[in-house]
Amino acid sequence: MAGETPKRIGDLLLARGYVSDDQIKSALSIQQKTGKKLGNILVDVGIINEEQLVEVISERLKIPKLNLSSLVINPNVIAVIPVEVAKKYRVLPVLKIGNNLTVAMVDPLDAIALEEIKYLSKCVVKRAVAGEKALKEAIDQYYSVADSVRGLISNDKEDPGGHDTPVESRFGDILTADSTVVRLVNLILSRAVQDGASDIHLEPDETQLRIRYRVNGVMREEAAPPKKLQAEIISRIKIAADLDVSEKRLPQDGRMAVTVDTQSVDLRVSTLPTIHGEKIVVRILDKRHLKTGLPELGMASPVLERWRRHIRRPEGLILISGPTSSGKTSTLYASLQEINSVEKNIITVEDPVEYSLPIINQVQINEKAGLSFASALRSMLRQNPDIIMIGEIRDTETAAIAVRASLTGHLVLSTIHTNDSIAAVTRLIDMGIELYMVASALEGVLAQRLVRTICPECREIATLPAALLNRIRPSETEAPATFYHGAGCMKCRGTGYAGMTAVYELFEVNDQIREMILARRPESILRSEAARYGYRPLFETGLQLAMAGITSLDEVMRVTSPVLPQDDAAVVVSVDELP
Repeated sequence: MAGETPKRIGDLLLARGYVSDDQIKSALSIQQKTGKKLGNILVDVGIINEEQLVEVISERLKIPKLNLSSLVINPNVIAVIPVEVAKKYRVLPVLKIGNNLTVAMVDPLDAIALEEIKYLSKCVVKRAVAGEKALKEAIDQYYSVADSVRGLISNDKEDPGGHDTPVESRFGDILTADSTVVRLVNLILSRAVQDGASDIHLEPDETQLRIRYRVNGVMREEAAPPKKLQAEIISRIKIAADLDVSEKRLPQDGRMAVTVDTQSVDLRVSTLPTIHGEKIVVRILDKRHLKTGLPELGMASPVLERWRRHIRRPEGLILISGPTSSGKTSTLYASLQEINSVEKNIITVEDPVEYSLPIINQVQINEKAGLSFASALRSMLRQNPDIIMIGEIRDTETAAIAVRASLTGHLVLSTIHTNDSIAAVTRLIDMGIELYMVASALEGVLAQRLVRTICPECREIATLPAALLNRIRPSETEAPATFYHGAGCMKCRGTGYAGMTAVYELFEVNDQIREMILARRPESILRSEAARYGYRPLFETGLQLAMAGITSLDEVMRVTSPVLPQDDAAVVVSVDELP
């Protein structure tokens, strides 16, 4: 009816049954003390969720509500509103038709925000409402580090010629909270943590300071800050990591911590001199992403059962193989957590200690002080350990001590760099370990790779060549398997992938394998013999994940070495071991 007074938010919530009278009264009491809006108070205390609040605001103001996760916004539209304005007023431009600009807002009644958007865009502003959490995620999604950098630079009150000043004389500015350089570094670090990156690469080039994040195992370039700030940014990181700022000719390693979303995140910093300046790699060790239980790692049930049997052995050498950033440390830590108890004396020697584990005694390598893997291991053996974990077998001396410890009543777990699990036998022999010691000590090797999982929001059936499908099928009598891929959407930033899981192969050493090792049989013979006892190569277990729609065939082939037959024979894959 014309002239009817619009219902209040509280009345609409009551009418929908989202709240009770008592809850409204309680929220109004809080509102009198804090001045916050009623809807926000009800969300904060958990009585309603953001979606319900957005629904009633949309009805109250008669404006559309937006599901930002389902939208793909044109970058030209995003550019209409600067990142600092978007964050300040919690707004996001979503659509521009002619002179009309539709903007998603958390608070559609914010007149100051509407006036500033109107002034900046020179458009007629149409309002829409969105949830605060969803809008924040969308702002982070659509505005790059470079957009935020430009916002910081444009607001910088420092001397614009400051980059000509020697870095040493600017340390006072660099260490102050208001310094643009500090805010730039904090932005780069916090954005990487929020994006789930495992590493940050700051790479000096002739004309720019390139920034790349490794997300889900793949490098992704972010737009770069100004080249003129290179020296200050690198110096700031070195200061925070307690490194020698004046030393630019030699590599250095350090560590620091940052707080992101109220959580402390450990960072490992490594510098490397290049012809255009020092390259810095920051390794992000976010405990929130540490999978502490073996079932969470994604092992298929038969592999999980056999691996659990191995890590509960009283003695022997157990290895995990894989390249850098393949999840070896997570598997080691999860394995230790599985067998950790007050009845066992567990000691680790690591470089670096990435995560602190309860009850377990962890030793940090310090080469400068003379504490190497080998020297630490010799001392550890005098500490009466039951289980020893070595971060990595890097050299002959470490390998020899590890093997001897495993033959004298200790369970030894470690990692080694080889292409697959069976190649670990050859690697140990090449390190100079006697054949009989390798055959006696080695109990099992777990090789692993990380594959990206398909984004559930945009997963669809993949079109693959018929010849390839005919050669990869569940059995010789069944039709070719169906594979999937991600088409790309806002949720996955157009990559088609969201998250990661691991692919494993487990090589177990039994009496027959030991005899073959002593006879120095080639890896191909060991592989054929191991297959008789349940061994499945990485590519085959990866195919199981692809056939289950968890990852794509392209991703499996990216991280493993597929050996497809050249004749008409098919690759026969069992689906009995699907996780």
